[in-house]
Amino acid sequence: MSIVVDVLKCKCPNCRKGDVFSEGGNIFLFKMPKMNARCPECNFKFEKETGFFFGAMFVSYALAVAQMIICLILFWYFVDLSPVRVYVIIASSAILLSTLNFRLSRSIWIYIFYKN
Repeated sequence: MSIVVDVLKCKCPNCRKGDVFSEGGNIFLFKMPKMNARCPECNFKFEKETGFFFGAMFVSYALAVAQMIICLILFWYFVDLSPVRVYVIIASSAILLSTLNFRLSRSIWIYIFYKN
């Protein structure tokens, strides 16, 4: 269970103390999260090779699709909004959660390929 918490908090997979990201980013200010090259606590290198985080795009895509499906079910079936309003809510949630998805997808990707 602590691994899930560490992934959600974007902690280093090696020491679980250092932060993977130095800045969280802000979609309203058009700032993407800034990632540390190495863990500030244990000096663990996050990017194994050039293009390592290319696969994190697929994780981000899966997260975004899951969030969109949840919005669709919640607002169309349970709240019973019109299709146009549901579409606007889904598009807005995808935009607002983009920096969170960026951080989570990279954190998940790091933990998938971490070996003790």
